[in-house]
Order: sequence, then C-alpha cells, then structure tokens
Amino acid sequence: MTASSPRPSRPWNTLGAGAAAVAACAVCCSGPLLAVLSGIGVTSALGALWMPALTVLAVAAGLGVLVVRHRRRRASCRTAPAPADLGMPTLGPPPETSGGQAAR
Repeated sequence: MTASSPRPSRPWNTLGAGAAAVAACAVCCSGPLLAVLSGIGVTSALGALWMPALTVLAVAAGLGVLVVRHRRRRASCRTAPAPADLGMPTLGPPPETSGGQAAR
C-alpha cells in the first residue's frame, strides 16, 4: 500500500454504531412496552376467568379518561381579554411634547 492510495472503507464502524443505537432503544423502551403488554395480559386473563371484570375495567378506564380531561381543561391557561399593545413604530416625525412648540 502506498502513501497516496485511499484508505479502505470499514463498514464495521457504521454497523457498530447502528447496533449500539438498536441496543439503546431496546433498553430504553423495554419498560413501557412490558408494562403495556402485561396490562393487556392481566386484563385478558381477568376477562377469561370472570366476564364482569371486563365491564368493570372498561368503566374504570372511561372514568379515568374523563377525570384526566376535566383536570386538564381546568388547568389550561387563560388570558384576560384586553387590548394588546403591539409596540409598532410610528411613521413620520415624533409627536411633540408639552414643553416644545406653542399651540397655534
């Protein structure tokens, strides 16, 4: 190999970075995914054993959604209705002050 020849490309660096990103994503997302899947599993197991449990869980989930929406609506920001000063510049000469010229 001479000094002027280009360096051979190494795809392992790119593959290693991709593998590290996949591993980091798997570690980060595994907790919430397992929680959702286990919640679905527990709900379906309860429904298979006791049918009214599905109704109770559906009503509880609906009430939870309504409570969260109500709390968010009450906590939303509201502004008082008032004119907004936009701070726009005036065109032309500046307005005269009271100590300037005499009234004509």
